Amino acid sequence: MNGCEYFNQGLCRSCTNLPVPYAQQLIEKQQACAAQLPMVGSQQWLPIMPSAPFGFRNKAKMVVGGTWQNPQLGIVDYAGVAQDLSACPLYPQAMAQAFTPIKDWITACCLAPYQIVARSGELKYVLLTYSEREQGLMVRFVVRSKEAIARMRQGLAQLLSACPAIQVVSVNIQPVPMAIVEGPEEIILTAQQSLTMWLNDLPLHLKPQSFFQTNDAVAAELYRQAQAWLMQTQPEKLWDLFCGVGGFALHAAQCVSKPIIGIEISSQAIASAQQSAAELGLESVTFRALSADEFACAEKAAVEMPDTVIVNPPRRGIGAELCAFLENSPSVQTLIYSSCNPQTLAKDLAMLTSFRVQQARVFDMFAHTHHAEVMVLLSR
Repeated sequence: MNGCEYFNQGLCRSCTNLPVPYAQQLIEKQQACAAQLPMVGSQQWLPIMPSAPFGFRNKAKMVVGGTWQNPQLGIVDYAGVAQDLSACPLYPQAMAQAFTPIKDWITACCLAPYQIVARSGELKYVLLTYSEREQGLMVRFVVRSKEAIARMRQGLAQLLSACPAIQVVSVNIQPVPMAIVEGPEEIILTAQQSLTMWLNDLPLHLKPQSFFQTNDAVAAELYRQAQAWLMQTQPEKLWDLFCGVGGFALHAAQCVSKPIIGIEISSQAIASAQQSAAELGLESVTFRALSADEFACAEKAAVEMPDTVIVNPPRRGIGAELCAFLENSPSVQTLIYSSCNPQTLAKDLAMLTSFRVQQARVFDMFAHTHHAEVMVLLSR
């Protein structure tokens, strides 16, 4: 048996590789990444960073099914049949303990789960994020409209009393009847606006719509690896593109005293990164809210260009325009590329013909799946 009754009973198959022994999973994941990235030589791969097999997820995305009298948190098929996954072994105990009071609160607030086929109901998702060091939770409720917000505000004290670990509660409005998890509008119900996540003793302030890695332990090693590479290359000026809440830039500032600029299109994420930098007294780090492509194009005529760039793009990769900028910029000598999609990473590296891989490493952020995070150190 593999430790998950949902899988054994055929109720959930999200962890497609769960029947495979974890040591074998790591071997196969390393081999798959090597096959997708032939430009990385066999001697350039560092040992894969493994995950804890269970209890490693700091985030939960739960589809809401059932009825408001008996809500289910987990998955719902296209016929509207719900399967509750509250006891999923991927979640730490502190997160799992929050599911029951959240369900009770859904009932108390009469929040009808959204019905996909009938396109009726209000509550679509419950999204949780857990901070192990803070022992705190951020809970986001994705709803179809603002119809239930007054009831949710009125009942908020009840939820916080039933589950004291909850520090941040917000409501996301997603009116589109499609498989889109969240919409642009977020309404925070609590006085506290962000949840503090900690990696390698650095505070990272996570607002409701900010991106954060799913696996704390593996993410911490990802950033430590980047630090080790930066210690080797000793950059004079560094850009962190797609910086999110500032993870790479803030870690870089711990080992490099040179100017660092972090760029992220989300103004919320930039505000979080600026808060962390201010708390840590990092005067050499600045953050700006705009797209990486816009920033790179705007800085082409600048006198002081970076010699080192870190990129951590979404699954689509950095794309042709940014690849061309990096390829044609004589000042950029070192590139650290962190990718959650080896296929788009390979496509981008094929356009960076002036750069050569020095080292690469696979990080198993998502155990029991085919997903892999790969980070590559390149030099011109």
